[in-house]
Amino acid sequence: MPPQPVPASEPGTDPAKRVLPPNPKAAAIVALAFTALLYLVELVDVVLPADLDQSGGIVAREVSDLDGVIWAPLLHAGWGHLFSNTVPVLVFAFLAMSAGIGRWVLVTAIIWVLSGVGVWLIAPSGTVTVGASGVAFGWLAFLLVRGIFNRAVGQILVAVVLLGIWSGMLWGLLPGTPNVSWQGHLFGALSGVFAAWVMARMDRSQARKATGPGSLAG
Repeated sequence: MPPQPVPASEPGTDPAKRVLPPNPKAAAIVALAFTALLYLVELVDVVLPADLDQSGGIVAREVSDLDGVIWAPLLHAGWGHLFSNTVPVLVFAFLAMSAGIGRWVLVTAIIWVLSGVGVWLIAPSGTVTVGASGVAFGWLAFLLVRGIFNRAVGQILVAVVLLGIWSGMLWGLLPGTPNVSWQGHLFGALSGVFAAWVMARMDRSQARKATGPGSLAG
């Protein structure tokens, strides 16, 4: 008998085009745990006090402080700073897990490192940059453009809603607001776009392998 054609996937089953995480409960736990970690770090900084912002923040072009790229997103300049980041971090982190927690870890790592390096390169000399807003901007940018790369209508609609709710965040990409790291926001957003492109490339590569020589079109 001739080989049977490989059936097309049912609409909505493509993991790359999911809008919500495949395991919402696990994704919610991860998002809450990450946010709880931010609060725990801030509490330690206040109670000790450990002056973690100065020792763990990003100091522009200081090689000895390059490890601030790793620690800075976990630190905040007071409770008000942390409160302002809490809801975006929770929402964007949860939605960015639509392709699974493993993919989210990779996306987050790309944004975390590249946004921090960008701050280290171009922030004003002597300034100390802390806060998870760069990562939050990265997740938001990732969510805004992934639907275009994936040609996923549902993801594009979610992006439109997010843009409508958090459109005010876009002003954070521009210089001029005192004590706000537009560099972190800008490089976070650029890193989010890059992460979305990387994920799209990975998805296309996996799709080609799945429909490789062993699969025949009808």
